[in-house]
Amino acid sequence: MSDDHTSQAWGIYGGVLRHHAHTPHIRRLAAEGTVLDNAFCTNSICVPSRASILTGQYSHQNQVYTLSDSLNPLLANVGEQLRSGGYQTALFGKWHLKSRPSGFDDWQVLPGQGKYHNPVLRDSTNWQEGGKPYPGFSADVITDLSIDWLRRRDASRPFLLMTHYKATHEPFDYPHRLRNLYDSIHFPEPASLYDFAPETNGRSFEGQKLWILGNRWVDASLRNDHSRYPGLPFSLEGLDSLEQRSKIYQKFIRDFLRSGAAIDENIGRLLQYLDQQDLANNTVVIYTADQGYFLGEHGMFDKRMMYEEALRMPFVIRYPQEVKANHRLDDIVLNIDFPSLLADYGQVSLPASFAGHSFRKNLRGEKNSDWRKAMYYRYWLHRAERPAHFGIRTSQHKLMFFYGQPLHATGAMETTTTPAWEFYDLRQDPFEDRNRYQDPSHKQTIDELKQQLFHLRQDLGEKDTSAVMQAIFMSHWPESQLYE
Repeated sequence: MSDDHTSQAWGIYGGVLRHHAHTPHIRRLAAEGTVLDNAFCTNSICVPSRASILTGQYSHQNQVYTLSDSLNPLLANVGEQLRSGGYQTALFGKWHLKSRPSGFDDWQVLPGQGKYHNPVLRDSTNWQEGGKPYPGFSADVITDLSIDWLRRRDASRPFLLMTHYKATHEPFDYPHRLRNLYDSIHFPEPASLYDFAPETNGRSFEGQKLWILGNRWVDASLRNDHSRYPGLPFSLEGLDSLEQRSKIYQKFIRDFLRSGAAIDENIGRLLQYLDQQDLANNTVVIYTADQGYFLGEHGMFDKRMMYEEALRMPFVIRYPQEVKANHRLDDIVLNIDFPSLLADYGQVSLPASFAGHSFRKNLRGEKNSDWRKAMYYRYWLHRAERPAHFGIRTSQHKLMFFYGQPLHATGAMETTTTPAWEFYDLRQDPFEDRNRYQDPSHKQTIDELKQQLFHLRQDLGEKDTSAVMQAIFMSHWPESQLYE
């Protein structure tokens, strides 16, 4: 798993960068396995998504709502379930969950975000002392540790190995060997790159616009702090707003794709080891990211929002004995489902706390009439430019409610925003360019989605009984009082 390595940069999900992504090993996995077209996170931010992937629970169930929250090590997780079933378990790289890892026989993890170059990693012997430094680029180091563990494991027992890369998280760094990749390339731009303000799209907030990233580069350059970001110095002097947006985008994408290419190289090393050890046929290989990321779409970067670019988790799985090769699955799969799938393959029992479901039958092509037709999402880390919100997505439609309240979430901004609804028909408007909530032709669909959303929240135990939220519902969702 990587951090923020969004589907637009994989080369197997289409998009304007599909011919530029240097991902031969990801493409190999896609050719030899199945790609999930509708895998989604339930809270598009690193720490909560990683907690859901381990525990099979929504944020309100495992209590990991924001970046500042810590995973309770006593919660059942997929590593512990497989270890109890006889598996050797290990995790190397990005952890980000604050507490000491549990459920793994062996682990070495980056403290916090960790460093791209010469990273420090902590294990059970130096958890309190700060860790041990390793020379090299982080993705290379994490892969070295993973392969070394594979070589030392007990070959008579099955294993679960989680290799978690820091890349492609900001500052989108890369190893020296990739410094000239894309030097002569001018990248194509998404159609919504020059979306500057809510007035053009019907939204009620601005979002994390690219000028923020550009200013970070300029500030670091003026401070002569070239270690914070690669490719500095950087200047926007003398450029108008359109020229600035384009220049920021070109550097952003060049850095991001170089960082992603480093991941791909290391995926290749892991696949080569499996091939050499005659393990490829009997090993389930999954590559995914903890969420998506905006690569200039809507004029934004970062994640957090329920729009498609941030919501979608790229996911490819290879298992020659069972998973179809060169195949795509369009069922709605969530990050809370991942641990149930792994437990299913490992033939171990599922704890009652897991809220997700195994999609092993879906991958085999077996029809499942009971499979979810809609998903629930909630983002808690409120800021005025990215308000807290929840919503529902079906195969065709998306309805979001930006309630705009901090609700005591750790790290949330206290400044509130005016509650607002957004609606998109993903067949008519797949890039979510225009909020159609006020369009009367969609009223019946919106009413039906509101009712589905209410019952989905009820089923998941999300009722928001606080006085402030009840008042908001009364004024902005009065229909909810009639659904009971």
